[in-house]
Amino acid sequence: MTQTDAPALPPLRAEDFDFALPEALIAQAPARPRDSARLLVVEPAGTRDLGVADLPGLLGPGDLMVVNDTRVIPARLRARRGEARIEIMLNRAEAGGTWHALVRGAKKLRAGDVLAIDGAPELAPRVLEKQEGGAVLLDFGPDQALLAAALEKAGEIPLPPYIARPDGPTEQDRADYQPIFARQPGAVAAPTASLHFTPGLLEALAARGVRQVEVTLHVGAGTFLPIRTEDPRAHRLHSEWGEVTPEAAAAINNTRAAGGRIVAIGTTALRLLESAVDEAGTIHPFQGLTDIFLLPGHRFRSADVLLTNFHLPKSSLFMLVSAFSGTARMRAAYEHAVAQGYRFYSYGDASLLFRENAL
Repeated sequence: MTQTDAPALPPLRAEDFDFALPEALIAQAPARPRDSARLLVVEPAGTRDLGVADLPGLLGPGDLMVVNDTRVIPARLRARRGEARIEIMLNRAEAGGTWHALVRGAKKLRAGDVLAIDGAPELAPRVLEKQEGGAVLLDFGPDQALLAAALEKAGEIPLPPYIARPDGPTEQDRADYQPIFARQPGAVAAPTASLHFTPGLLEALAARGVRQVEVTLHVGAGTFLPIRTEDPRAHRLHSEWGEVTPEAAAAINNTRAAGGRIVAIGTTALRLLESAVDEAGTIHPFQGLTDIFLLPGHRFRSADVLLTNFHLPKSSLFMLVSAFSGTARMRAAYEHAVAQGYRFYSYGDASLLFRENAL
């Protein structure tokens, strides 16, 4: 098919993904215990109001949960260039101690500047390059152990701006914002669907015959950025580093061959799987950067079920769930969730979504 023969894409507007969300429904703290959060099950036949603790009854023997084992780092730093104050949000590790970062106050910086980090005088990152949108390349030097120790001492857990902490994140947030699956340091935002799991819930799922496999996607600061273009297709996500090991790919493919369902735990796991899948639905080992943006019209090939939190209006993640389960179905589901007082975003409740179109 030539380019002129290709079917035109249907119109897509950011306003189509807007909805009224009372500010009071943006959760400021997680449910305790974590698996006591509510769960909205969104199926072709309609919706059901359940709880996260009911998840073992909704999955079955032979199903495979794909979880993101990234670990959130204290990625927000306060710094100075001379007398000028700036705020650094580390976004993605590059080679040789270089980090891609989003900097509030980036206009004050020039290439070659050396920054002083509040609370960590042993760090003296140098500005290598300024990029668009407040992005900056910073050289922290090759000693990653020094940087990791300094972050633990001086860095803040990068809570989303929707969680009000006038005095900064608390020690409780350090625990609350870290998923039970966290193993590989590198994320600057939590894969929040994983925040609902407890040891007891995992034991119940295992007893049910539900297995799990780990993949890694280091969630970047771009997850907080709003879509500012009228056509969402013009929006570009920041690249994030991910890995699907050969062992994980084999487990997923074997599950599919045996008739089991692939259950993506969170949009981050789903985005990584869709970056690693081919046209036939086979998952391949993957290691590298992905900036995949999943919009309505995308044909999903990697997962059958998605567990995810409730997302904000006009966000890339509400567009993703609309692509997965159907825009009309998700608009109706979110209207129900708002009416029933479900709690939204990182510390909020969860939804279990089934893919609109079968493979």
